[in-house]
Amino acid sequence: MVKHYDVIVAGAGSMGMAAGYYLARQGVKVLLVDAFNPPHDQGSHYGETRIIRHAYGEGREYVPLALRSQVLWDELEKETHHKIFVQSGAIGFGQKGNAPFIDEAIESAKEYNLNVERLTGAELMERFPGLTVPDDYDAFYEPDSGFLFSENCIQAYRELAEFHGADFSMNDPVQHIETYDDSVKINTKNGTFTGDKLILSAGSWNGKLASQLGLNLPLVPSRQPVAWFEANEALFDAKAFPTFMVEVPNGSSRAIYYGFPTFGGCGVKVGRHEYIDAIDPDTLNRDFGSSENDEGHIREFLDQFMPEASGDLKKGVICMYTRTPDEHFIIDKHPEHPHISIAAGFSGHGFKFASVVGEILSQLAISGETDHDISIFRIDRPSLKESAIAKN
Repeated sequence: MVKHYDVIVAGAGSMGMAAGYYLARQGVKVLLVDAFNPPHDQGSHYGETRIIRHAYGEGREYVPLALRSQVLWDELEKETHHKIFVQSGAIGFGQKGNAPFIDEAIESAKEYNLNVERLTGAELMERFPGLTVPDDYDAFYEPDSGFLFSENCIQAYRELAEFHGADFSMNDPVQHIETYDDSVKINTKNGTFTGDKLILSAGSWNGKLASQLGLNLPLVPSRQPVAWFEANEALFDAKAFPTFMVEVPNGSSRAIYYGFPTFGGCGVKVGRHEYIDAIDPDTLNRDFGSSENDEGHIREFLDQFMPEASGDLKKGVICMYTRTPDEHFIIDKHPEHPHISIAAGFSGHGFKFASVVGEILSQLAISGETDHDISIFRIDRPSLKESAIAKN
């Protein structure tokens, strides 16, 4: 017998699990399907922590969503026994006149009257003596930001979704999706399910599944090394040091590094944002160190800007980004099947928004509309050209 649901969520990682919770909490009969068993080490949420910042270098349009996300993360922490958020603060710095990411973050803070302090490089080093910042760098400090425990977030949403009656089919890859005028049918490794609505939120596998819905989404999964290093605990502990985003010249372009303070002796965690090596998520090489750049670029950054955090390598892991051409998300209804919603292409800066994206997806599934302005994420926006339009 085929079981029928009000909403099927295909991909129960960051965005999908949050959506499942918000739907189940409202009494919606929801099924969450995932190829793995979230939280897990195969998706974009892997790696223990994610930065949440409100002043936003990727565009000031994100600020209202970041603020709403923070409210929802705080609510989640109150509703669960899991630790969700640490208010360590956040800093950003980059070369004057050559750091558009840092400039936009500062301007977004001004526009939304955020609690953000602008600093010179010298003032930043005085505030955080573990840093080495060139004289020609600008900086900002945002005390209300910090980091999320990403796997705890997903586990908490999963437990709450189950409490409110959601069903799960884990370790169960979606093999085929059939679309009808007012319903969908999905075939998985373990069975067949039907639903009135579908949410597609399968991370790096979105492109493959979207093609079954007649969509050719311009999504590029990429391999992202992240590493933890021995550090001077007095200088870099989370009680004394914030999360960070640093924009540095890189030939004719710029590189962005990001990272986290140490806590509980874990070491300082650092990654580089703009790797673009395209991969197939099914055949990704997950061995950290298989490329010399896995540690090399990060080590160069630490040696220059945070030398007392450039100790022995403690651990390295491989995560994934899934990029769009403009690095803005795709959050929209299918252009031909409005009972299908899609959340894709979070381009390495999406996790902090998982709570509000879950809220948005639940609203789209229930009413077809959302309280939030998601116009920048339209599937038919010009920057995606014609590749996200349904095939003829």
